Amino acid sequence: MKHKCGIAGLAALGWLALLPALTFAHHSVTSEFDPSKEITITGTISQVAWTNPHIYVWVDVKSDDGKVVTWAFEGNPPGLLHRAGVPKDVFKVGATVTVTAMPAKDGTKNLGFGKVFKYADGHEIRLSIARE
Repeated sequence: MKHKCGIAGLAALGWLALLPALTFAHHSVTSEFDPSKEITITGTISQVAWTNPHIYVWVDVKSDDGKVVTWAFEGNPPGLLHRAGVPKDVFKVGATVTVTAMPAKDGTKNLGFGKVFKYADGHEIRLSIARE
């Protein structure tokens, strides 16, 4: 009987140790990004990460001095996008896009939550943002 109580106690301690990580595993979009502000960036998609918990799309933008600056745009979770009919290959590396996004609250440069990705041919990918 002592052995079973010890195992149950260890299991409970394991869950307690994981609790902080689980708490921060998912965050509200508005906790990290400022929904009252909007930025618009035009550039070329250089990389796409279709991974949990959120996708990322990197866009290379030429600055006024001619240097290339890379912006990272977070998006919705891939499962949500898949269920909404957005295929994995919708973001094509090399495509020119104009991204409308919410900037990071902490003032992090070159980071935003992508709301609309508009392509040169006029079609748009709109990412819905659930209010949490």
